[in-house]
Amino acid sequence: MDFQAAYKEFIATHLKRRKGERLRRLKEGHGHAEKLFLEQVWWPAFGQFNYLHPEYEVHDFRDGYRYIDFAYIRPHFQVAFEIDGFGPHLRNLSRWQYSDHLLRQNHLIIDGWKVIRFTYDDVNEKPRVCQQMIQQLMGRWLGEERNLEEATYMEKEVMRMALRLCRPITPGDVCRQLGVENRFARKLLHSLVAKKWLVPASGQTRIRTYRPNLEGKNFLL
Repeated sequence: MDFQAAYKEFIATHLKRRKGERLRRLKEGHGHAEKLFLEQVWWPAFGQFNYLHPEYEVHDFRDGYRYIDFAYIRPHFQVAFEIDGFGPHLRNLSRWQYSDHLLRQNHLIIDGWKVIRFTYDDVNEKPRVCQQMIQQLMGRWLGEERNLEEATYMEKEVMRMALRLCRPITPGDVCRQLGVENRFARKLLHSLVAKKWLVPASGQTRIRTYRPNLEGKNFLL
């Protein structure tokens, strides 16, 4: 499925689940900047929208409600992604509004959220930098939850490298990391794909690159 088809299905699914203010907020609050983030940052990095929620409602510290541009939610792991534009709205914030803006972020952190902010310019002009930051985030926190007790020493080393690097890995990377021949490197990679710890990132008949399967079972490195 390409981005446009996946995006249309993603938004339609969330629209169908919502009512009232939550529905209105998604229709009116999800705009060009948010779609650009999905198209240029999230989709190239992960190729799916699992666990991601647009215009996600959270309780306000004043007992009201506010909305996060995107919330990524898994057991014991929740991240708020915000895309900030540098426009009249931001430049013209009053001192009270600026203070309220920071208090909102502080309360998210107190409530257990990880908060990652990107400017519109970075999403538009430096999408690869944004992708790398999110991949590092996922690799560090989700990698720490995974259980690799069944893996061999070399398989663990390959997974550590795959989670540490901010790009798909190749058989050549494995050869250099472990000092093994290409044939053995491919055998290790195929084994990790069979265990669903890695997934192909490019190539079909002959896989060229691999990335961590962040939707797979939990394991500890």
